[in-house]
Amino acid sequence: MKKVLLAKKIGMTQIFGNLSGDQKNARVYSVTVLEAGPCVVTNIKTKEKDGYTAVQLGFGKKTRVSKPVFGQVKRLGNFALIKEFRLDNEADVKVGDKISADSFEVGEKVNATALNKGRGFQGVVKRHGFKTAHTTHGQKDRVRAPGSIGAMSPPRVLKGTKLPGHMGQERTTIRNMRVVQVDAVKNLLYVWGAIPGNKGTVVEIREAALTNSGRVRRAQKIHA
Repeated sequence: MKKVLLAKKIGMTQIFGNLSGDQKNARVYSVTVLEAGPCVVTNIKTKEKDGYTAVQLGFGKKTRVSKPVFGQVKRLGNFALIKEFRLDNEADVKVGDKISADSFEVGEKVNATALNKGRGFQGVVKRHGFKTAHTTHGQKDRVRAPGSIGAMSPPRVLKGTKLPGHMGQERTTIRNMRVVQVDAVKNLLYVWGAIPGNKGTVVEIREAALTNSGRVRRAQKIHA
């Protein structure tokens, strides 16, 4: 079963050390601190019964939940979030088991998914990286304007045109991040690099898939 976990983003800090354990070549790692679980297995989906394999995890605590949700989790607790993870093979856990930070090891690569920070309504300069105009010949008040977007044919705005609009609050995945340190007592996971979202954001942690795609190779080169 692929390792999966729900965590809460605490913030960022620095750790001095070496992933290989050799302190002679130690360095400073900028890491994101995650409160990783413990998560409780609330349900298991099988291919014979449900048509696919998955595992549901409950995370956090809530004062009250609705009766349907309380019955769904089989009276295991009032969870603030229930998330289902698809699996390639059958799960080797059972309902009621707890999954915590010690399920991951130092040096292991993971994929982190979370909602990035919302930035509200933004213009094309900040949202798409447009270049500002020259502040000459009466253009001092239009340096951040998008410019003409029209055309003679077809006489409409084409789909996908880069325009001002809502920015942020999007589901973002950072691949192949290395686990630098694991604190099993406090259920803390220290991951090398920045993870999207504000403090308190729920982060989905998945074991990184072994693939030879160019995107993963670039990520490995950055985080290696």
